[in-house]
Amino acid sequence: MEEKIRLAVGIMGNAAALLLYSAPILTFSRVIRKKSTEGFSCVPYILALLNCFLYTWYGLPIVSYRWENFPIVTINGLGVLLELSFIAIYFYFASADGKKKVTMLTIPVLVLSCITAILSAFVFHDHRHRKAFVGSIGLVASVAMYGSPLVVVKQVIQTKSVEFMPFYLSFFSFLASSLWMAYGLLGHDLFLAVKC
Repeated sequence: MEEKIRLAVGIMGNAAALLLYSAPILTFSRVIRKKSTEGFSCVPYILALLNCFLYTWYGLPIVSYRWENFPIVTINGLGVLLELSFIAIYFYFASADGKKKVTMLTIPVLVLSCITAILSAFVFHDHRHRKAFVGSIGLVASVAMYGSPLVVVKQVIQTKSVEFMPFYLSFFSFLASSLWMAYGLLGHDLFLAVKC
């Protein structure tokens, strides 16, 4: 029974995370329409990409035991595709300095993801140690991702407008975090419970 409840919470977590990962679609439709990134920051999308890469890897049978974390793989795999799309759109419409910033932030994310995958696959020889290694790095990435909207707080204060800090992003972030915490607690997986 507990496993069924955990699966149901995982499905709800997937739905909430899908809303979270797709919330920037409105922002990027505006970027495309205006052909400018305006005052939007690329940092939250790049950190979300890192988070999605790490938790997709975490949920795969190489790190987790069998498919115990299949819902984590599905939503974070989709998150990788969405975040890569957002970053590509941002890169296309960014100024020369903006393109440089995107590149300088994205390359380390890709390198860190690859190094984490390689080390966890070849250095650690059991699921417990792999989960501890990837989960620890994933926790740092999650804290960075959920804290990244604070990058725009200065802009919100200066302009006295929350235009660059969408409500839906904050709301869906809270909802997804709550559900993934419950999912992690139900599975006795502290890395997933604390990730939010």
